[in-house]
Amino acid sequence: MTRLEVITHVLAPPERVFAESLSVEAHTASMSASGERAVAGVTSGRLTLGDQVTWQARHFGVTWRLTSVISACAPPTSFVDEQVAGPFRRWWHEHRFEDDGDGGTLMRDVIDFAAPAGPLGRMAEALVLRRHMTRLILRRNRHLKTVTERGLS
Repeated sequence: MTRLEVITHVLAPPERVFAESLSVEAHTASMSASGERAVAGVTSGRLTLGDQVTWQARHFGVTWRLTSVISACAPPTSFVDEQVAGPFRRWWHEHRFEDDGDGGTLMRDVIDFAAPAGPLGRMAEALVLRRHMTRLILRRNRHLKTVTERGLS
């Protein structure tokens, strides 16, 4: 299993960053390079505790589907999404939003994931997936930072 942690400073209050982070539209806009879109479950608006969404995207030349659930939610400080069906053996993503004391937010993503296929999956995690997932989270966070700092929603 691989653990990633990414911290992004956003010049917007935690409440705004938290809300935008649960927006299906913000997620799909941030992942437009891979054509990611919500195809089942909650497909628009803001997700809440218990909501499920099936995402479809193209990575490594292959179309993938991943269904996740919002399994924990403590507005405006954190929520967790985790895979209930999809390509990973495990996908768990905690989103934390901490007030920076100056009206901004420290957005912290903690992700635990495991590829299928035993030793080959662990090799893929180390050689390819860790870097790929980190880039996706950084891209998503850049988008959230831009949108929330401009006050757009």
